[in-house]
Amino acid sequence: MVNTVSILVLSDDSQAASIIGMFIEETGKFDWKGSVSDFTRAFEIIAAQEHIILIVDVDDRPEQKLDFITKVTETLPQCKVLIVSKEPTVELMVKLMRAGAKEFVSYPLIKSEFLAATDKLAKSFSNNTKETSRCRIISIFSNKGGIGKTSIATNLALEIAKTTKENVALVDLNFQLGDVTTFLDIKPSFNISYMIENMNKINDDFLLSTMEKYKNTSLYILADPPFFKMADDVTPKQIDKLINILSKTFAFIVIDSASTFDDKTVCALEKSDLILLTAVANLPAMRNCQRCLELFSKLGFSKEKVQILINRYMENDEVTSDDVEKVLNKKIYWKIPNNYFTMMSSINKGIPVVEANPSSNVAKSYRDFSMFLTDNIFRADFESRIRENRKDD
Repeated sequence: MVNTVSILVLSDDSQAASIIGMFIEETGKFDWKGSVSDFTRAFEIIAAQEHIILIVDVDDRPEQKLDFITKVTETLPQCKVLIVSKEPTVELMVKLMRAGAKEFVSYPLIKSEFLAATDKLAKSFSNNTKETSRCRIISIFSNKGGIGKTSIATNLALEIAKTTKENVALVDLNFQLGDVTTFLDIKPSFNISYMIENMNKINDDFLLSTMEKYKNTSLYILADPPFFKMADDVTPKQIDKLINILSKTFAFIVIDSASTFDDKTVCALEKSDLILLTAVANLPAMRNCQRCLELFSKLGFSKEKVQILINRYMENDEVTSDDVEKVLNKKIYWKIPNNYFTMMSSINKGIPVVEANPSSNVAKSYRDFSMFLTDNIFRADFESRIRENRKDD
């Protein structure tokens, strides 16, 4: 265990802060630093601590406190942020989570719920891993090769890691033609076969030391097996168990799936929270998408789980986005613009598009897509929690 974790409250409501202080002091677990309303003083106290939980009441001065939370999470990694509020808007909560807040408890405070949130944050200091909420599994799928699936998986996974500042696993399940390591120009010492052979040893430290970390980011890569025979020996049951294990350490898992409907791919798709069915805007690709949607329906996948992602999109394409939506009877979730020269430079150099040309339209699209996708997750989580609270009432 780490040394005692400190707790500080940032609030304009002295009565609410005193109740929080009473709860904290009753536990005897934490170093209670009291409450302040001044940002400068709060920053000084946080900076002087080794591990501290900052409890922020956002009912007053929400925008100023949002800016303060952003500053704290970006400059003081020893601090974890817990939000308390009576009735925050969904949009404010999305912004707060994006800024780095990790937990939320609503007023009036329920002691057991509040202490469970503080305990969860305190435990995250006890090792080098980050305390995560429920892991989100995102699979990039197309039953047709050459669509740009691997490029989407690598660039999206990296942007999610940057956007959320959480640990993200990029898993190459394209066992026959996996290219994730090529796209990121890495030569990992270990691969998925090694991980499966050593599943009885796996814990947080094992995962984060064995998987290949991409430069100075929180993206970790699990490469495909280097030999076909090794891939053949991997079973769907092992894939299922591996994903379960990864889910305990990573906030997001992005899977570059194979372009087939074999048992291993279907297993990964079944475990996914979101399947990005990837295509380009032409009639053959649309026909393939229709077949996939029909199969996904037979597998029992919900309409919300499967979303359409159009790659290499051009506004002046003969097949328009309206045509795509009409043919598939489904809204397009996102469109990645066509930018041949930037993408070729990225692929040939083995670097993400944001490094190849950060000002390009395609780099901006990936940044915006990551924000859009993670904001939707934050929004859904918060709305779900509000619904649960109303049931309890």
